[in-house]
Amino acid sequence: MRMPSAFHDGTGICTVKPRVVPPVGQRCLLAKLLPELAKMRAVSGRPHWLVFDEVHHCLPAKWHPAPTTLPRELPAAIAVTVHPEEVAPEFLSLVSTVIGVGDGALQAIKKFCEVTGRMRPNIEMTPQADQVLVYGCEDRLELVTARRPKDKQKRHVRKYAEGELGEDKSFYFRGPEGALNLRAQNLSTFLQLANGVDDKTWLHHLRAGAYSQWFRDAIKDNELASEAVPIEQDHSLTAAESRARIRDIVERRYTAPAKSS
Repeated sequence: MRMPSAFHDGTGICTVKPRVVPPVGQRCLLAKLLPELAKMRAVSGRPHWLVFDEVHHCLPAKWHPAPTTLPRELPAAIAVTVHPEEVAPEFLSLVSTVIGVGDGALQAIKKFCEVTGRMRPNIEMTPQADQVLVYGCEDRLELVTARRPKDKQKRHVRKYAEGELGEDKSFYFRGPEGALNLRAQNLSTFLQLANGVDDKTWLHHLRAGAYSQWFRDAIKDNELASEAVPIEQDHSLTAAESRARIRDIVERRYTAPAKSS
């Protein structure tokens, strides 16, 4: 098992990447790391910001050491999650501002309010493509226009390619009779298993549109899913041809080596 890396750069942002560490290990890591970061901040003022990505994994609601592990104050910190109701209440009590993005923005903010006992917004707002919902000062909800980044960003490219997706997000090759139970916890494993399963199993999932559905729902890549759909619907392709095309679109977006300019 690879150890996680932790570093801070010239911007004063500390990054912790426990990609291969299971959720329980992430919690233990965080319990050891937070006191050390507090000492570092007291001495040097760094890191300026802490970012907890998928905070519902490293600080889950049912994690009992959270009250003793978390500091009473946690300034200059950002937590990212799609499940605020699954985050430790002790951590949520430290949150001063919530920013909701996308179609589920308002629902996520309402869940946050339910868990923390704060006043739920009674205004229905749906952010557009260039907007976010901001809930904070005096329990007010505001619609804010966000500046778009110059470069197109894609989160978790390495995680989806090589990391460990949860059991509920993994792809399972089961076959038409359900005789198999081959789990692909990331895209690399998916391609390896796809190359080894029999044609009948491969075509069963292909014709059912299972690959594009997994790309869309678990990998969160609508463009990859859209490229997979015509392959799934082209019944003139043999199993070998469809395998090769699915492999090509995945490797092009995730596992192909970077090209030097």
